Amino acid sequence: MKIDRRCFLSLAGGLVAGHLLSPVPWKVTDDLSIWTQNWPWTPVPETGPVAWKETVCTMCPGGCGIKVRMIKDRVIKIEGSEDYPINRGSLCPLGYSSIQYLYGPSRVTSPMKRTGERGSGKFEPVSWDEAISEVSGKLDALRKNGQSHTVACISGSDKGTVPLLFKRFLEAYGSPNFIRTPSGQDAHETAAYLAQGHSDKNVGFDLENATFILSFGCGLLDGGGAPGYQFSTYSRFDRRHTLVQVEPRLSNTAAKAKKWLAAKPGTEGALALGLARVIIENGLYNRNFIENHSFGFEDWTDDNGAIHMGFKRMVSEYTPSRVAGITGLEARQIESLARDFARAQKPVAVCGYNECRAVADIDKTLAVHALNALVGNINQSGGMIVFPDPEYTVSPVEKDRIASTGLTKPRADMAGTDKYPQSRYLLNLLPDILMSAKESDLPVQALLVTGANPVYTLEDSTTAQAAFAKIPFIVSFSSFMDETAQYADIILPDHHFLEGYRDVPPPEGVGKPITGLSKPVVSPRYDTRNTGDTIIDIARKMGGSISNSFPWDGYEAFLKEALKDQYRDLSRNGYVENVEKPAALDVAFATDSGKYEFYPTRRHTTGNGDEAKLPGFKETDVPGKETSGGVILIAYKSPRIASGAVANPPFMTKTIDADMLKKEKLFIQINPETAGKLNLKQGDEAVIETSAGKASVKVDLYDGIMPGLAAMPAGLGHTAYSRYIAGKGVNVNALLQPVADPTYGINKAWGIRAQLKKA
Repeated sequence: MKIDRRCFLSLAGGLVAGHLLSPVPWKVTDDLSIWTQNWPWTPVPETGPVAWKETVCTMCPGGCGIKVRMIKDRVIKIEGSEDYPINRGSLCPLGYSSIQYLYGPSRVTSPMKRTGERGSGKFEPVSWDEAISEVSGKLDALRKNGQSHTVACISGSDKGTVPLLFKRFLEAYGSPNFIRTPSGQDAHETAAYLAQGHSDKNVGFDLENATFILSFGCGLLDGGGAPGYQFSTYSRFDRRHTLVQVEPRLSNTAAKAKKWLAAKPGTEGALALGLARVIIENGLYNRNFIENHSFGFEDWTDDNGAIHMGFKRMVSEYTPSRVAGITGLEARQIESLARDFARAQKPVAVCGYNECRAVADIDKTLAVHALNALVGNINQSGGMIVFPDPEYTVSPVEKDRIASTGLTKPRADMAGTDKYPQSRYLLNLLPDILMSAKESDLPVQALLVTGANPVYTLEDSTTAQAAFAKIPFIVSFSSFMDETAQYADIILPDHHFLEGYRDVPPPEGVGKPITGLSKPVVSPRYDTRNTGDTIIDIARKMGGSISNSFPWDGYEAFLKEALKDQYRDLSRNGYVENVEKPAALDVAFATDSGKYEFYPTRRHTTGNGDEAKLPGFKETDVPGKETSGGVILIAYKSPRIASGAVANPPFMTKTIDADMLKKEKLFIQINPETAGKLNLKQGDEAVIETSAGKASVKVDLYDGIMPGLAAMPAGLGHTAYSRYIAGKGVNVNALLQPVADPTYGINKAWGIRAQLKKA
């Protein structure tokens, strides 16, 4: 079946087993479909002339340019902007249906103060002055008590001016605890530091100019990462382009790929090393890059005369036959894939981004980066691109004695400590840290949450809820009554993105240094404020050096100053692009050798010798007890389900297939062979139980998943927002558990052992 570009962009995804996705735009964006629903809160637009306004969507991390259709001050439709260089007209279902969050009942309409138990959702409205006074008063008391280091901020991103304001506030206040939520960026940042020496730059992949994309489990067409960018890129593929997908389940991406390799989950790192071995053995690597711009490819001798194993000798152990035994693939498949990849005009290997879970395997990521280095496709068109954040011009923070002392304290999440010195953020460790601490010695006494919903998105969410319940004071800046907002003491609601200004940094994983500007297209409907204005108001209220560090009248003034000359172009064009080419290879690397390091000399490891330094393969322990007749539960991403901080709007949920969600019941996918062993049939009611929790599900027999696995979609099972959103399916995070990498602390668990039985 052929699908043209226009149809593909409208459907926002690929094929699954030969069937097209539901027609999202017809269900979600068509005026008749939208405005004739029976929900009592659905607005009816007035008649009048139609106008279009352009802005940038921030509902997911994709940062897509959009066109907003207006009648007077009413938004009636959203489309992707053809002129925006990230998505070029494409848009994900969440972007299409984001109008519902503008007008729906999930909005927090004014500052709120908790009146009931944590998580009960019982609040009363308060004035902005009262809410800000309470927040600043609590924070001031902690500071005067010498506990400034016990205040933390959890942010959905560390990029952009709003996160910059929170970092600035914590620095002036005296806390080291700015914490980004887990993402695929964690592994890529660490790998870029180890192999390239960069600790503060973006790692992206220039997919639109690549001719051969080798994806190790990335949900490129499953709505992850920057879906508009991926959809738009794929729509321009022709017979000259190749996409190879490596994963244990037939996803949308695998179904649309030229080749799907069903490798055993958790073995992707071994496959990457096996491919490297074939490339090297056959002399298919880029000799110019290896000889002039790399270190540690061959064995090398240090200043003390000790000889160290190089990457070439290390990967010689990963023969195709050995890797075949590890991955479940055939040796000839591995050899053929290595040759095809190395001989392609512009090959690029990707991993880590766009997965529905932030699983960060450093060895796997280093091995995948090494594939790009072997073919010399780093900082080249169609390759892996490393580029800096947008430049911000702001005055230095003023720090008093309390701030200077507080900033020297260890972080609450243990990132950057002696145990995990090379990790920047470890939110996945925080729940267990809080649970094991005494009430009198809790490392977080006050928590600020912005652009994140950790009570829902963290794995083992039941433990996360209990841990957050222990924190004495929580402030949420959410626009919606999400799960974390329900645990807050004070809610200071942000505008909907269609109501306010915000810069939009380059999306994670995209090899384009493009900054966008989200601009208001409608006036604020409720008593909400831009979060940037709110944090400035809190700082000004606290006085002293904290107030002095925030001299701006408001967020827009700060935005204009921080972006300087870029702000004019942002206002006029909606985006700015760093036109500088990626750094030339002779100056691209900040390592001690000044080259790409196949042998990362800076690598901190608890092991000894070259084997601990080089990116080898060690099978990750799957949490849970191994029992006969059990399965391993994995989560998967669907383009029709928002699995991040924001839940599915109701219209988006309407597009979910009946074999994924039927009324309120979630389906779990298992192979017919697995079903036979468990005495289960299509549609059976079943119970799945892990060491983290259990849930009732229905069985969906799916030939596209490997035997022994069970798959559940991420993003359902919400308990908050509104009755139109809550209670649909199961939150898979409540059944999963993280496994901390012993060296870096980040989560490396790709699944969990489970029992699946007929109800």
